[in-house]
Amino acid sequence: MKSLANHQNSFSFRTTLCSLTLIISYMSMSVNFLAAINDDNKSSDRLALIAFKKEITEDPLGTVSSWDDKNNSLHLCEWRGVTCSRRHPSRVTMIDLRSQSLKGSISPHIGNLSFLQVLFLQNNNLNGEIPKQIGLLIRLKQLGLTNNSLEGEIPHNTSHCSKLISFSFSGNHLVGSIPSGLGYLPNLKMMWLSYNNLSGEIPTSLGNLSSTLTHLALFNNNLEGRIPNSLSRLTNLKLLVLEMNRLTGTVPSSLYNISSLEVFSVMNNQLHGSIPFDIGSTLPNLIYFSVSGNNFTGNIPSSLSNMSRLVMLQFQINNLVGSIPYNFGNLKSLEFLGLGEN
Repeated sequence: MKSLANHQNSFSFRTTLCSLTLIISYMSMSVNFLAAINDDNKSSDRLALIAFKKEITEDPLGTVSSWDDKNNSLHLCEWRGVTCSRRHPSRVTMIDLRSQSLKGSISPHIGNLSFLQVLFLQNNNLNGEIPKQIGLLIRLKQLGLTNNSLEGEIPHNTSHCSKLISFSFSGNHLVGSIPSGLGYLPNLKMMWLSYNNLSGEIPTSLGNLSSTLTHLALFNNNLEGRIPNSLSRLTNLKLLVLEMNRLTGTVPSSLYNISSLEVFSVMNNQLHGSIPFDIGSTLPNLIYFSVSGNNFTGNIPSSLSNMSRLVMLQFQINNLVGSIPYNFGNLKSLEFLGLGEN
């Protein structure tokens, strides 16, 4: 019996020792595996930046010349315009190349920067299309491509960037319609799409951004159709600029109830209808109001005199009748009043 017990103890010890050896070996393999993944990610970010640089054909300010693909004289986090994560060193979180006179296109490899949160490329001379790989940047919060020469359509999978807070594609040559998926970005506060060649109707889905959107700028495009009633759900909206399009119909009366509005312009469209008599009470925070260049009829509401912050007021080129309200003298902040051609 004693011999059997010794044998069992010896077997148990060997089993335990074997198990410990396996666990240690597994842990070592796991650490090495994770380290390899991390190295691959670092390499991926570096290669993505180098691929971006290769698509830049002119760099007169030498901005991306430090993005060296031949030696490691500078760590990628020291490259000009590049910011890395503090928690994850060597992972790129921001590229800021604003106003650097860059020419070329945006490399599709930008989609490999999986930690990217901010991409600022505005005020350059970039051309070509916005790569659809933008939709892979699920951590992206701010996207600025204003004032370039970008062409093609807005990538529909931009709606996959669910953390987007603001984006601006203004001042390009973009065509096509506004993707309805943009109305499902749960954190979006600012949408700037002005000065392009966008067509089609304003998506009703934009009304889904009711708790977040504060700025909606769609002016100077070729948008048509009616202004959707759903926009009245944007109760935090401060800026709504739809001017210089081909919009028809009437302004939804509920839009005049968004009390947070400071800038409201639908000038130079094909809209008709009258201006609500109580607008001065429902839009008390207005600074800029313009309906000029349409087919509005009726009188100029005297309640406008309640808008103490009003700086610019434009009614010209419509079919308004009646007299100028005597109490407009109460508008102490007013700098411009347009009433001609009525």
